[in-house]
Amino acid sequence: MVIDKSAPYGAINISKEAIASVAGEAASSCYGIVSLASSSLFGEKSLSPEDYAKGVVIRKRKDDYEVDVYVVAAYGVKVTEVLTEVQKNVAYVLKKTFNLPFRAVNVYLRNVEETK
Repeated sequence: MVIDKSAPYGAINISKEAIASVAGEAASSCYGIVSLASSSLFGEKSLSPEDYAKGVVIRKRKDDYEVDVYVVAAYGVKVTEVLTEVQKNVAYVLKKTFNLPFRAVNVYLRNVEETK
């Protein structure tokens, strides 16, 4: 999937992998997040930064986009606070980076792991 955007100097094509990479980095940098998880139920539980596209799903609506982010949280944190912070941070970074209308950023908790 490629997102087309027009600019004063020409057209810009933004790949799904680029959005997934930015959203994944924004999510994984939040306090209480161990890593991203695969969006597939039978996929990997923890993803490396090269595989962030497997843990972020982007859907096109009529005039805007929806982003789903699948995360693994650390054991002992307040999950609702952490997921809310991830949602806010991902929405802010995507808006700032791509200047596209994102209608919703949905964060799904796949697992809770104890950090070492």
